[in-house]
Amino acid sequence: MISSVLKALDISAKHEGNSTGKSWFGSGASFDAYSPVDGKKIGTTTSLTIEEYENCIQQAENAFVQFRMIPAPKRGEMVRQLGDALREKKDALGKLVSYEMGKSLQEGLGEVQEMIDICDFAVGLSRQLHGFTMHSERPLHRMYEQYHPLGVVGIISAFNFPVAVWSWNTALAWICGNVTVWKPSEKTPFCAIACQRIAADVFIANGLPEGISCLINGDAEVGKWMAQDRRIPLVSATGSTAMGRSVAQEVAARLGKSLLELGGNNAIIVTPSANIKTTIIGTVFGAVGTAGQRCTSTRRLIVHEDIYDELKNGLKKAYAQLNIGNPLDENNHMGPLIDQDAVSTYLDALKEVEQANGSWLVKGRLLSGEGYESNCYVAPSIAEIDADASIVQTETFAPLLYLIKYSGGVENAIAIQNDVRQGLSSAIITQNIQDSETFLAHWGSDCGIANVNIGTSGAEIGGAFGGEKDTGGGRESGSDAWKVYMRRQTNTINFSDDLSLAQGINFDL
Repeated sequence: MISSVLKALDISAKHEGNSTGKSWFGSGASFDAYSPVDGKKIGTTTSLTIEEYENCIQQAENAFVQFRMIPAPKRGEMVRQLGDALREKKDALGKLVSYEMGKSLQEGLGEVQEMIDICDFAVGLSRQLHGFTMHSERPLHRMYEQYHPLGVVGIISAFNFPVAVWSWNTALAWICGNVTVWKPSEKTPFCAIACQRIAADVFIANGLPEGISCLINGDAEVGKWMAQDRRIPLVSATGSTAMGRSVAQEVAARLGKSLLELGGNNAIIVTPSANIKTTIIGTVFGAVGTAGQRCTSTRRLIVHEDIYDELKNGLKKAYAQLNIGNPLDENNHMGPLIDQDAVSTYLDALKEVEQANGSWLVKGRLLSGEGYESNCYVAPSIAEIDADASIVQTETFAPLLYLIKYSGGVENAIAIQNDVRQGLSSAIITQNIQDSETFLAHWGSDCGIANVNIGTSGAEIGGAFGGEKDTGGGRESGSDAWKVYMRRQTNTINFSDDLSLAQGINFDL
């Protein structure tokens, strides 16, 4: 299967993993990519040397000089063509995402659809990069604010969304007039190579310079080069809090800008009036979808004592119906973890739950036997545990759900929800309008995303995506997230014959 997919995407199993447009290079260390689905080797690719990195950044800077002069709607036309190219490659790219990362085929196709959607969003936005006007205190003066492109935008993305996060950043960065340099996760390099190939064809068809989109594969050292590089005014980093903290410190040391979308420890609050069926569906999808490897995965379920036992029994029955196996088989609900290191982290977390006196409603384990040869498949877990257990403060990137009981009013549940270091996604399931409005008030959920009667996963392109606290404070994708990819400038214009100073100051010569 994988050979036909790679062929459809015009890439080979042995590939130089770095590119400016369609010019491929790479004389650094080679590394192999393996699928967590069956443990088989997808192919071999290469990292880049520091000399190749320097050349890549130089080409990006040269491309920016030309690209920034193209009117924004024309840049939007290029992004529209990218969206059409993704539509043509959706089936093949979706299968590659599923096979290389391990998420279900439906999720792989859905991720590519997100790419198409952000292209559509960006096309319209390319005609709406508006500024503001304001009245000057000086006569015959005009003031306004406008936005200009930054230049080279660096993108560091994670394995769990190997293509969508790149598109969220590039579609907006490009219509704003920037060029991009992308370092994908070394765990999913072929998804990145496929995206770069598709984008390069669009640039060539439009006679645009190749350096508009650069791909640089490599390890954390390559990411450090980007974070320290003054030629990259903005670094957008998606991944763990530890990674984001390192990037933020390096970028801040040179007074650059960073856009951080980091870890989540997301909770669903379930009030006494909640629809139990809705709660179970939202919880199961949020907790086991992508094998718990989303930044928006549901980690904590905070349930009122009045419906605790009913919901607990419903969850146990739902988990018993889950099919775990090859994610390309649509009969399966959950695929593998990304690699055996992730499995070890998950199994260690289960031990820590027991050390914290947690009890198992559903206990997970490593799965073995036919279909599980990659040793990356696990059964999901549900642990009943106290909210203040130290393990609950930790984001375990795996299908581990904590079941926490609360009593009293919804304010008590909100306090439990907010009492973690992360602040990405949150949800409440309730039919009580007072509870839902309290949850959404400024003293309610402290997360960047707060949902009512849906789960923590499944953000839409139209809304800005991101969170607070250890999640990093960044916003990607929709709304006015485009502004972070631009520099803001205030302009004052004097159209009189005199020079009138501000605050009534007189300075006569």
